[in-house]
Amino acid sequence: MMELYQFEASHYCEKVRLILDYKQLPYKPVEVTPGVGQVDLYRLAGQRQVPVLKDGETVVADSSAIATYLDETYPERPILPADGAMRALCLMLEDWADESIGPNARKAMLGAFSQHPSFRTALLPASTPDVVKGLVSAVPGDLLNLLGTGIGFGADDIKAATLSLQKALTSICAVLAERPYLVGDQPTLADFTVAGISMYLKFPAQRYVDLPDGLGEKGVPGLADAPEYERFWTWRDRLYADYRQVRSEPPQNSGNGGSGPVKIGIE
Repeated sequence: MMELYQFEASHYCEKVRLILDYKQLPYKPVEVTPGVGQVDLYRLAGQRQVPVLKDGETVVADSSAIATYLDETYPERPILPADGAMRALCLMLEDWADESIGPNARKAMLGAFSQHPSFRTALLPASTPDVVKGLVSAVPGDLLNLLGTGIGFGADDIKAATLSLQKALTSICAVLAERPYLVGDQPTLADFTVAGISMYLKFPAQRYVDLPDGLGEKGVPGLADAPEYERFWTWRDRLYADYRQVRSEPPQNSGNGGSGPVKIGIE
């Protein structure tokens, strides 16, 4: 069985999980412990980033490379169009989602954490004592904004990211008004990339991903709940309902621990 080395909360890993489920390929998710686990990952793949797919003796890193490998090795239920022009469009949309929507979604989500305490505490493990949750909830948003500035996510960065995401969702809604999927009449890599990357904007309601219970259907205010983007979320939820498998058990951990806070965007 294939093994997917991952961070459960990674939206790039979610992109790969969507593809694996769509192709009906069984796999074992292996949770990489940040730090210690990434050293082991380097020994396996020659780099420390997730996702990494191990299929027998073959090891493939990077979500785009994994998608291409899966389509070439397991051609049933293809995710890349056969037509050259449509294939090129599909790959362009994938790259746009990976390089623009993905990073901006992370910034927008961090902004939502700083402004909405309930969203912030939902990321803590269920076993976290109430007193700790209270302390996390009480951290002033201005302080989190300051901490965000230290890693390149200041208020201006978050505002710019949000504006970019608004334009992206508006454009995608316009496409979906004309056809059921982003490229043609069948789901492709473009659809699974955009759907998986959007996890940081609004977490799925069902337990497709092993995240704390409080995160279901929570998202970035103004993006996850705006009426003008309802078409997008309806489409995303339908794609999940049609092809994504509901999580039945947590992933196996590749290192020590695994009970800490959810790790976001360490890829």
